Amino acid sequence: MPTVRDVLAAKGSKVMTVAPGATVMEAVDKMNRNKIGALVVMDGGSVAGMFTERDVLQRVVGMERGPREMLVGDVMTTEVICCGADEDIEDVAAVMKERRVRHIPVCEQDELIGLISIGDVSAQFASQQQAQISFLSEYIYGRA
Repeated sequence: MPTVRDVLAAKGSKVMTVAPGATVMEAVDKMNRNKIGALVVMDGGSVAGMFTERDVLQRVVGMERGPREMLVGDVMTTEVICCGADEDIEDVAAVMKERRVRHIPVCEQDELIGLISIGDVSAQFASQQQAQISFLSEYIYGRA
């Protein structure tokens, strides 16, 4: 079974981060520039939270707050679920489904080394299914 490390090897381990003292507007600008839906909130060298599109909609727009005045630390999701690089991708997918999250930071020895999204998980599953279809097709037609 593929692991989180396998997915990071394919997609890369670059992670966009933001400080809790940044304004919501600065964070949203960063998300828009990079065409992403979430930022890992880092306080020093530690993961302090996640800032997602959902946070903007629920805690800023939904509460009619000004994004230029609000700080990321005031509206971020503080209950962060992290995973290790050697975890099975199916286990991570189950956690995402159960906890209703779309992004999970990947940490090793308290250091952020990557970020896995539900899109990454879906792409991995699709790739596995395509490989299995190809193998079975070759087997059926006697080419394997």
